[in-house]
Amino acid sequence: MTALDPAVRRRRVLITITVMMATIMHALDGTIANVALPSIQGSLSATQEQVSWVVTSYIVASAILTPFAGFSATRFGLRPTLATCVIGFTAVSMLCGAAQTLDQLVLFRALQGGFGAALVPVSQAIMMDTFPREEQGKAMAMWGVGTMIGPIVGPSLGGWLTDEFSWRWVFYVNLPVGLLCTFGILALVRDSAHDRRRPFDMLGFAFLAIAIGSFQLMLDRGQQLDWFDSIEIVIEGLVAAVAFAMFLIHMLTGSHPFLSRDLFADRNLSVGLILTAITGLILIVTATLMPPFLQQLKGYPVFTTGVVLAPRGAGMMVAMMMVSRLIGRFDARYMITLGFMLCAWSLWEMTTFTLEVSESRIIWNGVALGFGLGLVFPPLTTLTFATLPPRLRTEGAAINALMRNLGASVGIAVLVSLLARSTQANRAELVGQLTPYSAGWPFGRVIPGPDSQMLAAWDAEINRQAAMIGYLNDFRAMTLCTLVVIPLLFFMRKPMLAR
Repeated sequence: MTALDPAVRRRRVLITITVMMATIMHALDGTIANVALPSIQGSLSATQEQVSWVVTSYIVASAILTPFAGFSATRFGLRPTLATCVIGFTAVSMLCGAAQTLDQLVLFRALQGGFGAALVPVSQAIMMDTFPREEQGKAMAMWGVGTMIGPIVGPSLGGWLTDEFSWRWVFYVNLPVGLLCTFGILALVRDSAHDRRRPFDMLGFAFLAIAIGSFQLMLDRGQQLDWFDSIEIVIEGLVAAVAFAMFLIHMLTGSHPFLSRDLFADRNLSVGLILTAITGLILIVTATLMPPFLQQLKGYPVFTTGVVLAPRGAGMMVAMMMVSRLIGRFDARYMITLGFMLCAWSLWEMTTFTLEVSESRIIWNGVALGFGLGLVFPPLTTLTFATLPPRLRTEGAAINALMRNLGASVGIAVLVSLLARSTQANRAELVGQLTPYSAGWPFGRVIPGPDSQMLAAWDAEINRQAAMIGYLNDFRAMTLCTLVVIPLLFFMRKPMLAR
């Protein structure tokens, strides 16, 4: 058989669809439950702080076990690892939907995050093993649709399922996808070479797990607990720093470290991890900030919010399909630069939004941002792994997935905190400008009615204006982050172009 054999092509297409389903399941479940939290809170009689652990437990467990995916696939093989994790993820999803108490749901969500940790990196490694090097760019473009569309579609799908059925269907929806994915893995994916003699570095894994778990908890709960004014956040930060320092020392001195030292000797991978973190930040943070902006400041209902934000995914898919045909013909670094520049332009445009911004402008801006991300993701993935030896691919894919998630987590923590603090400062400044001579301010007209009604209306409008300025500050910060990392691209080795 040759690479052009129809049977080989058909098998590759089916494998792509199979691993995309695994990727989409994990990407969706990171965001799909967020919009169902109010329903879960009422159904299980929980407080707002308690119900937030439904999301936190999933994120923390996924972050802790993502590096373990590389070891598991290397030790036991890609096919058994992915099949086991898909089956476990699907089974635990059913338990999440059937949970009768909040404690049960939080436990099952943690297990779901643990099983889901391997889905993205192992799927990526399978794609790279399935396709020859000259076709990996096209393969990453197809596979990347699942990785990047999931966070965009998740909130809309979760809102629809919750409104039309119940919050439990947010988890039950994984059953048909999981069954099809399992069948596809067992029928199509061939087992990879594996090293059963490789020792497991328990101490190194423990240090890394504690560092990642503590850091993720600090990020997730920092805004809620007022950051380092809280003893809990201080302790989590110290534990994360000490554990990570111990992990680095152990990795540099141990004979069989949990993560191979050769990983970080590869310049393309090292630089690519930084750029991947920024890509995760842009993708997830914009998806986090825009829904409350549209719902709370613009007054859009949940469904309309989903409709306005959905075209971003369309722009991303168009760009990825275009890149799949161009990659290998042009220097990937220039495509990535163009994508980051388009993202920066879109984010800068968002700094000119006002409370009266039109739906059409939001939609077209989202399309531009999605198109820019679509230009970045496939060539960046290809370039990141272009010089990495095949034996390190799975570990590299696991660290790559971890950095994308950590970039998103750090971005959300920092920018949501910046939004809250900026809103408070802006409110204080705007209130200071309100005088007895500011009749009707900031509406441009006098409001009829008792003084208390006028003050209430003023207070609501001041809050909206203050929050709007806070959002604009966040968009400026994201624009700067996007532009600053572009020069790093040219520290990466130029890949060979297709003839």
